[in-house]
Amino acid sequence: MPADAPNGPEGETLHRRILADISERILSGVWAPGHRIPFEHELAAQYGCSRMTVNKALSQLAKAGLIERRRRSGSFVRQPQSQAAVLEIHDIRTEVEALGLPYRYELLSREIRRGRAQDRALLGLEADHSVVALACRHFAGTRPFCHEVRLISLAAVPDAAEEPFREMAPGPWLLARVPWSAAEHRIRASAADAGVAAALCIARGSPCLVIERRTWSVGQPVTHVRFAYKAESHVVVARFTPSQG
Repeated sequence: MPADAPNGPEGETLHRRILADISERILSGVWAPGHRIPFEHELAAQYGCSRMTVNKALSQLAKAGLIERRRRSGSFVRQPQSQAAVLEIHDIRTEVEALGLPYRYELLSREIRRGRAQDRALLGLEADHSVVALACRHFAGTRPFCHEVRLISLAAVPDAAEEPFREMAPGPWLLARVPWSAAEHRIRASAADAGVAAALCIARGSPCLVIERRTWSVGQPVTHVRFAYKAESHVVVARFTPSQG
């Protein structure tokens, strides 16, 4: 009889370990789409736990869209896809946690500079203002999930000059401080350049899904951000209602 108690601390620890182990194998590509997950009794024997604990972990993986459970056939890997709602502005942490994985943020670089011509074009600035230029990386478990490159206009957000962005990602920091009134999204496919490839630990030229966003506050440009995801692990979702014209 397995020693774990599904509702107790040990059972919860084993549940999280099973969840993390299987998620890691799927998102790393070790278990490709269509791969059969070991049966519940096999996982129970492997982890020395009850089938109830295994079932709980598999159910959570199915809910996150990582696996498909087929009656009498077992569980199989689905193509792992996180979802981002195009018409919303939210924290990448929510995308990662929706997959049942721990989130981690890393600042790669930070620079304060006078706006270059390209900076002004990306932000939509008419005057020569200073900007904060950031490069960041977001993790799902131990794997890079998203590469972020962001410009923040110091004319709109002067406090950004004093924020190091080592502990908090710039997205949630801005959302908590600047009420945005308009946003623009551009979505495209792109081949990973050297910087993106290194950040996401993929080969140069690998397909990526790129989401670019600009936001304004009462007509004043606030930020331009470029998110790059591995193409096979991300899907963009837009929800809308019929026009009432």
